[in-house]
Amino acid sequence: MPVDIKYIVETEKELNIGFPEKFREKMMLLNGGEVVTENDDWNLFPFFDKSDKKRISRTCDHIALETLNARKWAGFPENAVAIAANGCGDLLILKPSIHNTMILDETIFIWFHETGTIEALADPFDELEE
Repeated sequence: MPVDIKYIVETEKELNIGFPEKFREKMMLLNGGEVVTENDDWNLFPFFDKSDKKRISRTCDHIALETLNARKWAGFPENAVAIAANGCGDLLILKPSIHNTMILDETIFIWFHETGTIEALADPFDELEE
């Protein structure tokens, strides 16, 4: 289900960081969904869409909320943004760019909740299969 760019911008303001352009473009078209990796299936967190009750209900587990919750966990990388979960506690994350810490890098990482370790997964976002 598409999402209006204004909801992406609201999330960027709430988290004080910008999303990579390819991620924004893909999420504007789908706003959530699933991606499949070699070892797991992931549910993408949507951007919170407040345009009507149905969309509010469908997007209540949104990126900003899930990121703020994840930042409370021990070992979650500082300033990372959670974009997906596998249902077992692990998260797909984006981290700030080393060139501009106000923008998230395109590389997607897996954050393993049991160990607190991260592993590069894909670069850029469109390499993941839907």
